[in-house]
Amino acid sequence: MPPDDPNQLIYLSAASLAQRIREKKVSSQEAVKACLARIAKVNPQLNAVVQLCAERALLEAKEADALLAKGKPKGPLHGVPMTIKDSFDTAGVVSAGGTLGRKDHVPAQDATVVARVRAAGAILLGKTNTPEFTLSFVTNNLIYGPTKNPYHLDYQPSGSSGGAAAIVASGGAAFEIGSDFAGSIRVPSHACGIAGIKPTHGLVPRTGHIVGYGGAFDSMQQIGPLARRVEDLALLLPILAGPDSLDAATAPVPLGNYRRVDLRPLRIAWYLSNGELDPTPEIAKVVRDCAALMTAAGAKCTEARPPLLKEVGELRGKLGGADGGAGVQRRLRRAGTKQSSPQLGLRGNPLSSAEFATLTEQLDGCRSRMLAFLEDYDVILCPPSARPAPRLGDPPGPPGWNYTSVYNITGWPAAVVRAGTSPEGLPLGIQIVGRPWTDHVVLAVAAHLESKTGGWQRPPI
Repeated sequence: MPPDDPNQLIYLSAASLAQRIREKKVSSQEAVKACLARIAKVNPQLNAVVQLCAERALLEAKEADALLAKGKPKGPLHGVPMTIKDSFDTAGVVSAGGTLGRKDHVPAQDATVVARVRAAGAILLGKTNTPEFTLSFVTNNLIYGPTKNPYHLDYQPSGSSGGAAAIVASGGAAFEIGSDFAGSIRVPSHACGIAGIKPTHGLVPRTGHIVGYGGAFDSMQQIGPLARRVEDLALLLPILAGPDSLDAATAPVPLGNYRRVDLRPLRIAWYLSNGELDPTPEIAKVVRDCAALMTAAGAKCTEARPPLLKEVGELRGKLGGADGGAGVQRRLRRAGTKQSSPQLGLRGNPLSSAEFATLTEQLDGCRSRMLAFLEDYDVILCPPSARPAPRLGDPPGPPGWNYTSVYNITGWPAAVVRAGTSPEGLPLGIQIVGRPWTDHVVLAVAAHLESKTGGWQRPPI
């Protein structure tokens, strides 16, 4: 197959594609057309892309090629096609966030992260499906319906970045930007066999996302990239990172270079079960095998589990329902939504202000206990879920959802990369967790495991 055959072009990493465009081995128009053709082929089966802006994308690709011809590339993503999760505002393109009240909502400006990747030269092809307000692990809503898994159409891509993971895995876009409130980047990456990272809390601004910043849950929401290869996560994070003068939680912390990380001094803890639900034998084997690969690389690997995983999960569950569902009701009113998706939680167990204060203090105490665990370890390896991708129609929530959500509560960086395959032929991921602000270390471990296990594989679709 010729190196620039469109069938091959769609599977290049974003970094490789950007380099070929810069070197004029392929044009941005060719790349955009190849991805649009792939979307046209697979999306009728997947229902991953819910808004397409093909005409605008082709025009921008033509402009990108003209700028390059003049020696004026826009940035490191010049001419690279992407899709964006529908929970982010995109100027001039419908941004519904999965809720009926916004089904015709067209923002006037881009979310901060969208503006940053576009300024770096990326070209928006369209928007990808998400559950209502992103508040479910099932990518389904009353506007667009369910999204399917490209490795087996009887299964889900999980959520909430399910449309994003499905189309990236299928070669319809070079990369995506997703959000992660309880695992919504990492669990779809696991289910669809791609790479994704939830950065350290405070690294990437959330301005322009349908569930943004502020409030009792501020520290739990993080924004990050999804791609087929880890090198693309490393390419994208510096573009996305840094304060925007709006999201007050963001900090100007520089990112390290993942290629310069020495794996040999790393102290790695690994565990199979979170103490609530044991993983399948195949997922357990993935974790063991990845620990063995890191040992072979010179790292010191110890079977050890952070404390209080079960307690943190229970506290988060109580906190989530502490307002009796009033927060979700406010979102529905602001959006003008009269009918909500069945999986959207509208109720909870209301707590008094004193009970709420006690709960938040307990959660902070757990964070401190868990942070102390990292005095002895640099990295944690563990499952991203107890099971592979769920079947269509299975209830919301991956089995053992606290495998991921606990690291939203701590705010630590956590990535997922494919490292195995289930008996059904579904991808299986490994979760890599690091200390705060060591996103580059997490990426270095992810890149090494990807190189040894093969990482993303083409889906049969």
